Amino acid sequence: MPLARRSSAPLALLLAVIVGSVGAMGVIRAANARTDNIERIDGLELVLEAQDGPAVNYLLVGSDSRENADPNSADFGGIGDQSAVQGRRSDTIMILRQEEDGEGASLVSLPRDLWVEIAGKGTQNRINSAYNDGIDVLAATITENFGIPINHVVDVDFEGFKEIVDAVGGTEVCFDYATRDGNTGLEQDPGCYTLDGLESLQYTRSRYFEEFRDGAWRTDPTADLGRIERQQAFISSTADRALSEVQSDPFAAGRILDASIDAVRMDPGLDPIVAAGTLRKAFGTGLNTYQLPVTGRTVAGNAVLDLAEGSEVILDYFRGIGPRPPVES
Repeated sequence: MPLARRSSAPLALLLAVIVGSVGAMGVIRAANARTDNIERIDGLELVLEAQDGPAVNYLLVGSDSRENADPNSADFGGIGDQSAVQGRRSDTIMILRQEEDGEGASLVSLPRDLWVEIAGKGTQNRINSAYNDGIDVLAATITENFGIPINHVVDVDFEGFKEIVDAVGGTEVCFDYATRDGNTGLEQDPGCYTLDGLESLQYTRSRYFEEFRDGAWRTDPTADLGRIERQQAFISSTADRALSEVQSDPFAAGRILDASIDAVRMDPGLDPIVAAGTLRKAFGTGLNTYQLPVTGRTVAGNAVLDLAEGSEVILDYFRGIGPRPPVES
């Protein structure tokens, strides 16, 4: 039976959690004014499911869009611009399920290399390629392949991710060994460090994660699955840091809200202020995080992933037809 781990709030809905955690009416009024400026994603009417029951499913996407990439940034060589990657691809895909009236929440990550049929295409490909045709195609692909209804979507790009982490003052990550990834620019000595936005992006994007152990550099054999585990732990730490900042610094809420609002796109029907109340309650009891069991194979010379035994128990819960899988104590 698959097990889950408890963590804190997902970064993509951080602004809702911040608003929900700060009860001052002045902050709420300011947040309402700020959220009016959030970019909304059009064209989702035919793929988003109307909420039919007490639970809500959010599609959270971390995209590798280069639209706002700064050529003067230290990571520009690793990220590149729109000539390196046209449009948007989903670098991180998560489904957040919020239960009735905020009675708990759960998060499942979908590996970007899952082999699926792309909605409306009649062809198969990795799931992250669906996003290049729009977040509506990605949402439809998830629903058609896995039977998970999507009620709302939230999208964060590379530049926005860095801004959010910098706004909360960085996130602490501990490294047991010297660590590197030549593809993202990650390079850290053993120890615990507060990573800024750039370093955090290098860490959370790492798929070729190497540690210097027993006198040699050793690559994490779990690849994207290991990255998912690191991302979920990082999201937990970042959200905890944000809430701590808001509680200790009255000006932090506005700063983090500004960064979050600039960083995200949402569907037109999602009101982050309304969502904040139930999300605050849900995250107060901890977030259950899941990884889908997968197996690997090769398609046309490319490594891809298929769902494995045990995945249906998790998927049934996010489909709304099964109980929540057990949680590690």
